Amino acid sequence: MRRYGKHTDEDDIRSRPNRKGNRPRTHIRPKHEDAAEGLVLTVDRGRLTCLVEDRVVMAMKARELGRKAAVVGDRVALVGDLSGRKDTLARIVRIEERDSVLRRTADDDDPYERVVVANADQLAIVTALADPEPRPRLIDRCLVAAFDGGLTPLLVMTKSDLAPPDELLELYGALDIPYVVTSREELENGAAAGLVREHLDGKITAFVGHSGVGKTTLVNTLVPEDRRRVTGRVNAVTGRGRHTTTSALALPLSSEAGGWVVDTPGVRSFGLAHIDPSRVINAFPDLVPGTEGCPRACSHDEPDCALDAWVADGHADPARLYSLRRLLSTRERKEGD
Repeated sequence: MRRYGKHTDEDDIRSRPNRKGNRPRTHIRPKHEDAAEGLVLTVDRGRLTCLVEDRVVMAMKARELGRKAAVVGDRVALVGDLSGRKDTLARIVRIEERDSVLRRTADDDDPYERVVVANADQLAIVTALADPEPRPRLIDRCLVAAFDGGLTPLLVMTKSDLAPPDELLELYGALDIPYVVTSREELENGAAAGLVREHLDGKITAFVGHSGVGKTTLVNTLVPEDRRRVTGRVNAVTGRGRHTTTSALALPLSSEAGGWVVDTPGVRSFGLAHIDPSRVINAFPDLVPGTEGCPRACSHDEPDCALDAWVADGHADPARLYSLRRLLSTRERKEGD
């Protein structure tokens, strides 16, 4: 039954009243063409600390972004109050495309992927040569994540006064990874920062390492207190008065060439559940040429794998093949569960 005549007028059509008195919802979202550019410095319980020009601005993610989360290092577009004054809050309306992403999972059985940092140029893997002992398996996992995410690795070895770096350097020599060797004394007097800074100028570098290797001490030396004032509002986010490396934090590098260091929480494990096993070999470029003789869809951990002969002929260190297969076997157990 037709309710209205052929020639209706707007006044003839009844509309449902809006009880809340606000505007009706619409699926048309604003483009925010006048949004300001910002860099995410840290994230804490839904609040994001961003650098907009020379101001530190607190912000929240707009609902229209859905489940897409911004992480440290993200380039974002913000609207709202961008003054940076106390008790003001801006809104992140857009997350720009990322150039690189460092991801990890809690372990190889954890399906939840965690993005540690975005848009970093390189990953500084900090390891002590003694006290605590080096963990080559953890280093390998960090290398896999770096290569897969588009980051260039940098190996930083500390406490060389307790043990020589020769064995570790020999293990990773075939990868041609840049490295820095420092002692405890150099770490304490600031000389280590000068050695590392040569590799950091003009770049965004994420630092990873397990507790006790001197990672945060090194970062603190690279970014003295006068530079930390730029991110002074970060401390107010946690309410603890200082950053305790419980979440990633980007800090401006004290250098004429510029650059950023991203201090990340100490890791006990570095899960690779998010990485396809077929891509793990890419973290071992010294072994890649040996796969040319492998059968199709070779898992690189089977009797017909050509890598055994490649290593036996002296083309690569047997420890590298062992490390690769250890990672692959861990992933295969996960896939079979």
